[in-house]
Amino acid sequence: MEFTVQFKVRGDRYTGHYANGMTMACSESVEKCKLIHSDENKSVYESSDGYKITCLHIKKENVYECYTVFENCSGSTVTLDMISSFALTGIFADILHRATSFWSAEGKILSQKLTSLNMERSWSGNGMRIEKFGQLGSMPVRKWFSFAALEDSKTGSFIGVQLYCPSSWQIELFRLREPLTLTGGLADFDYGHWCKDIAPGEKFTTPKAVVATGKTLLEVCDSLVKAQKPRIAPNDADLPVIFNEYCTTWGNPTIKNLERIAKKLQESGVKYLVIDCGWYKEEGKNWWDSIGDWNVSKVLFPNGLKEVCDMIKSYGLIPGIWFEFENAAPGAEIYIKTEHLLSRHGYPLTVGGRRFLDMRDEWCVKYLDEKVINLLSECGFGYLKIDYNETIGVGCDGAESLGEGLRQAVLASQKYIRRISEKLPDLVIENCSSGGHRLEPSMMELVSQASFSDAHECVSIPIIAANVQRFIQPRQSQIWAVLRSRDDIHRVNYSLTAGFLGRLCLSGSIFDIPDENWEAVLAGIAFYGEIKDIIKDGYTSVIECTAEDYNNPVGYQAVLRELGNMELLIVHTFKDGANPPIEKFLSNRQIVKTFGNDLDGDFRGKAFLLKK
Repeated sequence: MEFTVQFKVRGDRYTGHYANGMTMACSESVEKCKLIHSDENKSVYESSDGYKITCLHIKKENVYECYTVFENCSGSTVTLDMISSFALTGIFADILHRATSFWSAEGKILSQKLTSLNMERSWSGNGMRIEKFGQLGSMPVRKWFSFAALEDSKTGSFIGVQLYCPSSWQIELFRLREPLTLTGGLADFDYGHWCKDIAPGEKFTTPKAVVATGKTLLEVCDSLVKAQKPRIAPNDADLPVIFNEYCTTWGNPTIKNLERIAKKLQESGVKYLVIDCGWYKEEGKNWWDSIGDWNVSKVLFPNGLKEVCDMIKSYGLIPGIWFEFENAAPGAEIYIKTEHLLSRHGYPLTVGGRRFLDMRDEWCVKYLDEKVINLLSECGFGYLKIDYNETIGVGCDGAESLGEGLRQAVLASQKYIRRISEKLPDLVIENCSSGGHRLEPSMMELVSQASFSDAHECVSIPIIAANVQRFIQPRQSQIWAVLRSRDDIHRVNYSLTAGFLGRLCLSGSIFDIPDENWEAVLAGIAFYGEIKDIIKDGYTSVIECTAEDYNNPVGYQAVLRELGNMELLIVHTFKDGANPPIEKFLSNRQIVKTFGNDLDGDFRGKAFLLKK
């Protein structure tokens, strides 16, 4: 494996080999470059046209951090149509692993032989073979995670990469002959309508990528995930339990309901009580159409939110609140202030029932300081859930290309999240985007937690939660455990044990559930307290799942996470999954403690704390 670079300057010829329109790699721009310096951390190239390209590949523990710096040393402005964050050549592999992702179905692994992708070299070595994938817009985990891994089944070796790119991105695997090249970065002009003008003397730095090698896919994923450096708020360091009232009121929070919840949670081991959407809605409107003005509802909270926060604190809980501050809905006044909203081709960018604040606009920053930061500070909130329920798509006006407009707008959103943290350093921030659409490393590094999915009460929750462990740290992965009065004890345990795959987040009608079930919840919270260190610092060595259809899962799932001489085994049964074959995980182990009932039926959940 060698580190190199791929880029395309406008005006240079495209590659041949029947590849134009499928890739911008291997262009004349690359051919013009000469390697002038190389060491363990970087490779420096000079172009005969007067550009310098520095390809960084810095070894940090078990990974390489990669990014590229393009410097225009010529006397005229040039336009970049493509530049890679990473480019790896000299790879021998026969299997490509990717992670698909749709709403409420995040992180499903897709493993394909290169022969199935028609990626064998041609009989003559002519005709480029290309597999290109990515995502367009401001939801970077929509359709795909920004991840790829290549496996050489002959040697048992893996190479994996994760892009830190919150806007449009691409990853390409290609070959003419042997071996393979894997490259990726910002979505290029052909794919994502991105180009960038670089004036004489200016530099452009790409988003970062992280590369890891290993002997299993899980080993590579563990190295990539542990390379992420999230901002964990002080209050969140010990992985406390969350209660979010969304699945209790479905966008209709009231002080009466919140006090009922707070009373029930008192001394339960739950730390946060989060008020979700609807606290701002105007009378006669729904929560979805009222997003943008952020005026506290006089009907729901006649005395304001400070009273609510004080009440929640009186029960020993930290109050939290939901915002979707980057967007505006038709029922809000800001929806028609189009001079401060994103546009495309001169028209307000409208997607379904959403428009988008132009976060590059200083007016928007000041507006949100008043509506978001001031409210958080004045009321005493300690937790902020940032939701995001639409995507900008290919891009917006305000730069030399739609894709560059998108890149700038999304980076401005990230800058504002940093601003919130700077103003309120103790604030716990949750990253949510219709569940998991922004489970991307550069976003995850800004926050303490993320909503793993919008799968609130689905039987697929443990499957999705296990999937997500491959791409974000479990200590950040907030998993719904929704409780209903109609649930039997098996369903309660099924939900709670799924929550042990990350951060346990309760919701639902907890004041109506039977005493037996509430005792199980309290026992589950206590068990969770004993396994936090494994969740936080462990290594997931096994994810064994027989289910293929997430709506109708069959069989079972077993997830094993290790830390030192301790192990956490979490098992779920699905349809026809009773008494799964888990003896192999229990042999030569001491069972220290368990949570849940026996696994002698369908849709059961049980957790084992083991000692080697």
